[in-house]
Amino acid sequence: MTIAMAASLSSPSSFPLRQRWTASVLATVAAITGAFVAGPAHAVDGCLVLLCFAAPSWHSIPQCVPPIKQVLHDLAFGKPFPTCSMAGGGNSANNAWASAPSYCPPQYTRVFESDIGPVYTCDYTGAVSVSINGESFTRTWWSMSGDTVTEFSPTAKAQLGTWDPRFDDDYAAWLASLPPPPVEPGN
Repeated sequence: MTIAMAASLSSPSSFPLRQRWTASVLATVAAITGAFVAGPAHAVDGCLVLLCFAAPSWHSIPQCVPPIKQVLHDLAFGKPFPTCSMAGGGNSANNAWASAPSYCPPQYTRVFESDIGPVYTCDYTGAVSVSINGESFTRTWWSMSGDTVTEFSPTAKAQLGTWDPRFDDDYAAWLASLPPPPVEPGN
Protein backbone atom coordinates (compact mmCIF):
# COMPACT_ATOMS: atom_id res chain seq x y z
CA MET A 1 0.00 0.00 0.00
CA THR A 2 1.40 3.39 -0.90
CA ILE A 3 1.26 6.53 1.19
CA ALA A 4 -0.78 8.14 -1.57
CA MET A 5 -3.45 5.46 -1.16
CA ALA A 6 -3.38 5.69 2.63
CA ALA A 7 -3.48 9.47 2.55
CA SER A 8 -6.33 9.64 0.05
CA LEU A 9 -9.00 11.28 2.12
CA SER A 10 -11.39 12.20 -0.64
CA SER A 11 -13.05 8.81 -1.18
CA PRO A 12 -16.79 8.76 -0.43
CA SER A 13 -17.77 6.97 2.73
CA SER A 14 -20.55 6.93 5.26
CA PHE A 15 -18.00 7.59 8.01
CA PRO A 16 -17.03 11.15 8.96
CA LEU A 17 -13.68 12.28 7.52
CA ARG A 18 -11.82 12.03 10.84
CA GLN A 19 -12.96 8.42 11.34
CA ARG A 20 -12.00 7.51 7.77
CA TRP A 21 -8.55 9.08 8.26
CA THR A 22 -7.99 7.37 11.61
CA ALA A 23 -9.23 4.03 10.26
CA SER A 24 -7.00 4.39 7.20
CA VAL A 25 -3.93 5.21 9.30
CA LEU A 26 -4.64 2.38 11.74
CA ALA A 27 -5.18 -0.15 8.94
CA THR A 28 -1.99 0.91 7.19
CA VAL A 29 -0.03 0.95 10.45
CA ALA A 30 -1.33 -2.53 11.28
CA ALA A 31 -0.37 -3.83 7.83
CA ILE A 32 3.10 -2.31 7.97
CA THR A 33 3.77 -3.35 11.56
CA GLY A 34 2.65 -6.98 11.20
CA ALA A 35 6.23 -8.19 10.86
CA PHE A 36 7.50 -5.47 13.20
CA VAL A 37 5.49 -6.82 16.13
CA ALA A 38 6.51 -10.41 15.47
CA GLY A 39 10.24 -9.85 15.92
CA PRO A 40 12.70 -7.31 17.27
CA ALA A 41 13.15 -4.23 15.11
CA HIS A 42 16.59 -2.99 14.27
CA ALA A 43 15.57 0.08 12.32
CA VAL A 44 12.55 2.33 12.26
CA ASP A 45 10.23 1.84 9.26
CA GLY A 46 10.23 5.14 7.36
CA CYS A 47 6.77 4.50 5.87
CA LEU A 48 5.23 3.86 9.26
CA VAL A 49 6.89 6.96 10.69
CA LEU A 50 5.63 9.09 7.79
CA LEU A 51 2.06 7.87 8.36
CA CYS A 52 2.27 8.39 12.11
CA PHE A 53 3.64 11.94 11.82
CA ALA A 54 0.77 12.77 9.42
CA ALA A 55 -1.90 11.48 11.83
CA PRO A 56 -4.14 13.84 13.84
CA SER A 57 -2.30 12.76 17.01
CA TRP A 58 0.39 10.09 16.84
CA HIS A 59 0.26 9.84 20.66
CA SER A 60 -3.25 8.37 20.45
CA ILE A 61 -2.31 5.54 18.05
CA PRO A 62 -0.64 2.79 20.10
CA GLN A 63 1.19 1.37 17.06
CA CYS A 64 2.79 4.79 16.43
CA VAL A 65 4.23 5.49 19.87
CA PRO A 66 7.23 3.09 19.87
CA PRO A 67 8.49 3.91 16.35
CA ILE A 68 8.05 7.67 16.79
CA LYS A 69 9.87 7.60 20.13
CA GLN A 70 12.61 5.52 18.50
CA VAL A 71 13.04 7.87 15.54
CA LEU A 72 13.18 10.90 17.85
CA HIS A 73 15.80 9.12 19.97
CA ASP A 74 17.76 8.25 16.83
CA LEU A 75 17.60 11.85 15.57
CA ALA A 76 18.79 13.14 18.94
CA PHE A 77 21.87 10.93 18.57
CA GLY A 78 22.60 12.05 15.01
CA LYS A 79 21.12 9.16 13.06
CA PRO A 80 19.49 10.08 9.74
CA PHE A 81 15.75 10.29 9.27
CA PRO A 82 14.39 6.99 7.87
CA THR A 83 13.18 6.87 4.29
CA CYS A 84 10.13 5.27 2.70
CA SER A 85 10.55 3.84 -0.78
CA MET A 86 6.79 3.22 -1.08
CA ALA A 87 5.79 6.82 -0.35
CA GLY A 88 5.03 7.79 -3.94
CA GLY A 89 5.51 11.18 -5.55
CA GLY A 90 4.91 14.17 -3.33
CA ASN A 91 4.80 12.18 -0.08
CA SER A 92 7.82 12.59 2.15
CA ALA A 93 9.09 13.37 5.62
CA ASN A 94 12.39 14.82 6.77
CA ASN A 95 14.04 16.34 9.80
CA ALA A 96 15.65 19.78 10.11
CA TRP A 97 17.40 21.19 13.15
CA ALA A 98 15.74 24.15 14.85
CA SER A 99 17.53 27.50 14.70
CA ALA A 100 16.00 30.43 16.56
CA PRO A 101 14.73 32.88 15.58
CA SER A 102 14.57 31.94 11.88
CA TYR A 103 13.45 28.29 12.16
CA CYS A 104 11.55 28.12 15.42
CA PRO A 105 7.93 29.12 16.06
CA PRO A 106 7.72 32.44 17.92
CA GLN A 107 5.88 30.91 20.88
CA TYR A 108 8.85 28.58 21.46
CA THR A 109 11.63 31.13 20.83
CA ARG A 110 13.41 32.55 23.88
CA VAL A 111 15.59 35.67 23.89
CA PHE A 112 18.33 36.28 26.42
CA GLU A 113 20.39 39.45 26.61
CA SER A 114 24.16 39.05 26.71
CA ASP A 115 27.14 41.36 26.54
CA ILE A 116 27.23 40.98 22.76
CA GLY A 117 23.50 41.35 22.19
CA PRO A 118 20.44 39.11 22.14
CA VAL A 119 20.88 35.33 22.16
CA TYR A 120 18.02 33.30 20.72
CA THR A 121 17.17 29.74 21.70
CA CYS A 122 14.38 27.38 20.71
CA ASP A 123 12.48 25.12 23.12
CA TYR A 124 12.71 22.39 20.46
CA THR A 125 15.74 20.72 18.91
CA GLY A 126 14.33 19.99 15.46
CA ALA A 127 11.25 19.53 13.35
CA VAL A 128 10.00 16.64 11.25
CA SER A 129 8.11 18.01 8.24
CA VAL A 130 5.65 15.83 6.34
CA SER A 131 4.41 16.56 2.83
CA ILE A 132 1.41 14.75 1.36
CA ASN A 133 0.64 15.05 -2.35
CA GLY A 134 3.36 17.69 -2.64
CA GLU A 135 1.86 20.00 0.00
CA SER A 136 3.06 20.73 3.51
CA PHE A 137 0.91 18.68 5.89
CA THR A 138 2.46 18.65 9.37
CA ARG A 139 5.58 19.83 11.15
CA THR A 140 6.30 18.09 14.45
CA TRP A 141 8.69 20.01 16.67
CA TRP A 142 10.67 17.70 18.98
CA SER A 143 13.08 18.12 21.89
CA MET A 144 15.88 15.96 23.25
CA SER A 145 13.65 15.11 26.22
CA GLY A 146 11.08 13.56 23.86
CA ASP A 147 8.50 16.36 24.04
CA THR A 148 6.72 17.08 20.75
CA VAL A 149 4.16 19.50 19.42
CA THR A 150 2.66 19.33 15.93
CA GLU A 151 1.89 22.25 13.67
CA PHE A 152 -0.86 21.30 11.20
CA SER A 153 -1.06 23.10 7.85
CA PRO A 154 -4.37 24.54 6.62
CA THR A 155 -4.51 21.63 4.15
CA ALA A 156 -4.10 19.10 6.97
CA LYS A 157 -6.73 20.83 9.08
CA ALA A 158 -9.20 20.84 6.19
CA GLN A 159 -8.63 17.13 5.50
CA LEU A 160 -8.45 15.91 9.09
CA GLY A 161 -11.31 17.89 10.60
CA THR A 162 -9.84 17.49 14.10
CA TRP A 163 -6.24 17.51 15.27
CA ASP A 164 -4.14 18.01 18.39
CA PRO A 165 -4.61 21.76 19.08
CA ARG A 166 -1.58 22.26 21.38
CA PHE A 167 0.51 24.17 18.80
CA ASP A 168 -2.39 26.54 18.04
CA ASP A 169 -3.22 26.96 21.74
CA ASP A 170 0.42 27.77 22.57
CA TYR A 171 0.51 30.31 19.75
CA ALA A 172 -2.73 31.97 20.94
CA ALA A 173 -1.36 32.17 24.51
CA TRP A 174 1.89 33.68 23.21
CA LEU A 175 -0.04 36.32 21.21
CA ALA A 176 -2.17 37.16 24.25
CA SER A 177 0.99 37.64 26.34
CA LEU A 178 2.45 40.30 24.05
CA PRO A 179 2.21 43.89 25.25
CA PRO A 180 -0.41 45.97 23.48
CA PRO A 181 0.88 48.15 20.65
CA PRO A 182 1.67 51.72 21.65
CA VAL A 183 -1.13 54.21 21.15
CA GLU A 184 -0.14 57.07 18.89
CA PRO A 185 -0.92 60.59 20.11
CA GLY A 186 -4.08 62.05 18.63
CA ASN A 187 -5.87 58.74 18.26
